[in-house]
Amino acid sequence: MAAIARIVEVADDKRHLSLSRGFLVVTQSDGERKELGQVPLDDIAAVIGNAHGISYTNNLLVALAERGAPFVLCSANHNAVGMLLPIDGNYQQARRFDAQIAAAAPLRKRLWADIVKTKLLQQAAALEAAGAPTPPLTALVRKVRSGDPDNIEAQGARRYWGLLFGEDFRRDRAAGGINGMLNYGYTVLRAATARAVIAAGLHPTLALHHSNENNAMRLVDDLMEPFRPIIDLRIFQLVRSGLTEVSPDTKRAIVRTLYDDMQTETGATPLMIGLQSLATSLAQVYLGERAKLELPLPGLPVALAASLSNE
Repeated sequence: MAAIARIVEVADDKRHLSLSRGFLVVTQSDGERKELGQVPLDDIAAVIGNAHGISYTNNLLVALAERGAPFVLCSANHNAVGMLLPIDGNYQQARRFDAQIAAAAPLRKRLWADIVKTKLLQQAAALEAAGAPTPPLTALVRKVRSGDPDNIEAQGARRYWGLLFGEDFRRDRAAGGINGMLNYGYTVLRAATARAVIAAGLHPTLALHHSNENNAMRLVDDLMEPFRPIIDLRIFQLVRSGLTEVSPDTKRAIVRTLYDDMQTETGATPLMIGLQSLATSLAQVYLGERAKLELPLPGLPVALAASLSNE
């Protein structure tokens, strides 16, 4: 089995990124301008720029794009505000774009309902692991209709956050603390999902459900939904251990979640591979090669479940 590509984050100020003989090279951009490290380009899933004063060469960005590795730009609150993606992602790309555009509304609505149901079940699994009641989420699953016209997804979110982090918690993308950790986790997850979408030959803007005209990553945001609760639970674990802010330690723990094995219809597989399987299955559904999405089975990654049970 091939090695899983890495998420590379540049989180320190005054860093310069360049290309040398197939490696991403990080150097100090002031003072001694010494080299700080190298990463083989073929090992990179995405690069996240999460600091001030980062500079980079055009040939590095070209080389990353040629390999389908997104370059993500973050704001001060750890939200992704920009992402450089390749134009070419798959040898069947044009055919898959055409199928994406031609997909009928009833098909897209059915697929979105399946995603919402899976997300609710994953949220329930996260609550169970956290020792919180699950019926408020599981009871909503049977209410999800094609296209989720009743917005059961949002109803679930309102119940879920209070059960996971306490009644006083409010999800606020502009806030720090737990919210900042969630922002960072979703940025990492979004980058990995974007890579999966491009590799599957799909266009990231042509969504199943998300419709914000200012969002060029609408399909990415659709497909990452069933995986969000796994990030949430990792952050719950960090908070329970006393870590409540974005730091090098919490970042490493969150990124490791992408490499944890989770259960799928074909057996245990790393979360990052699960993202790729879901994106590829969507392309196959659009092409009429299969009927259903390859969604994760409800439950926790093996390593995360074991660590929670041992606390």
